[in-house]
Amino acid sequence: MCLAVPGKIIEAEERDGSRIAKVKFGGIARQVFLNFVPEAQVGDYVMVHVGFAISRVDAEEAARTYRLLEEMGLLEEELGAASQPEPRMP
Repeated sequence: MCLAVPGKIIEAEERDGSRIAKVKFGGIARQVFLNFVPEAQVGDYVMVHVGFAISRVDAEEAARTYRLLEEMGLLEEELGAASQPEPRMP
């Protein structure tokens, strides 16, 4: 199942004609394209589907949605193995 997951933009840049951001989802961060939400800025929350931000949401809606996905056990499925904490190297 593919769902949109809320995340917070922590960095953004223009690269090869595309706006690309580093978006934080709980404890992990992923690269996300911002082309569908050109108004999105660092600090904004966005709904992300298959690597593309598809809409902006406020912090309250992002938290509520994230919590519901987590409670339903769908975050690991959507974010993949990277949603698990990385083992620390000695």
